[in-house]
Amino acid sequence: MSGIALLLDLWRKNPNFSTQNLHSYGLFSATVAASVASGRPFASRALFGDGGTSVAYADAGAEWAEEADAGWIEEYIPNLQTSYKDIYQNDALKYSSKEYPIELKPIYSAFQLSSFAMTSLRSFLMFYLPLLEPRSIAEEDDDDFLQDVPEEQHIDLVIPFKKSVKQIVRETTVVTTRRLLERLAVHYVSRRMAWKLLKDVSKSAIRKATRGMPSVVYFYSVSKTTLRGHLLGITASWIVQVGIEIYRCFSYLFKNKEEADEVNEGEQIRILGRKISRVTVGCSASLVFASIGAGIGATLFRPSSGQWVGCAIGDFVGPTLVFFYLEKHNLKL
Repeated sequence: MSGIALLLDLWRKNPNFSTQNLHSYGLFSATVAASVASGRPFASRALFGDGGTSVAYADAGAEWAEEADAGWIEEYIPNLQTSYKDIYQNDALKYSSKEYPIELKPIYSAFQLSSFAMTSLRSFLMFYLPLLEPRSIAEEDDDDFLQDVPEEQHIDLVIPFKKSVKQIVRETTVVTTRRLLERLAVHYVSRRMAWKLLKDVSKSAIRKATRGMPSVVYFYSVSKTTLRGHLLGITASWIVQVGIEIYRCFSYLFKNKEEADEVNEGEQIRILGRKISRVTVGCSASLVFASIGAGIGATLFRPSSGQWVGCAIGDFVGPTLVFFYLEKHNLKL
């Protein structure tokens, strides 16, 4: 009650007490703090003396309030701005946006010396190696043992050469088409998606292997990355094969235009549709099995070489398995 009476008396002597909130609050807070620190209640000290210490603390509180009222903006705002700038810069460095470097290969990279030499060697070996296989000779009876050996059949080397040249043209066309698709991807899709489509999958498998992922997560991650990285190549192969089939169909129709009738033209169009469907199924199977093979190879073997070997095996085996399954169940395309 004595404390309340003291406050009322102070308000009666100073009518502006209610408008000086900041000074009164600072004075009252400093006085209360001094009272608590001295171990004597505020009201009893005001009634029974010991006002020197109280006045000293009160003056200190009032002086602090005036300093804070006068120089708070000049002293604390610049420090607050500096701290905010430091925090913002540190966060900007910590959470900076990821860069997506894209390196486009030359559009005519298929005709470079090393690439063209490897393509040519692979194509010639593909069609000339079967000619070197020894032909099996049926077992002869004892009566026919003394008969003359039949003359060896002449091996035609021109046809394999033509097939090899066609294969070289096809592979170089596929690679060039892929380079064009890469440039279209850079211009018409986001930079992040273009980076995913154009990234080096083998190097990506090595980087993922250093993160210590579980085997299942690593397999899924490599397979997904291979699926995206192999997509443009499969798309280029599909475009080239479909273009070849369309050219063959219309070339046949134009050459036999006089003999062809409406029934024959309709049959050729249906055959073309089946061939396009077959090419689409084969390319899809190649993409899926190549991704699965890359994940298995990178998980079981070394990340880089395992990914490359698994992708190549899946690319070759996938269409064969799918077409074998379709033929076994009489599902013709």
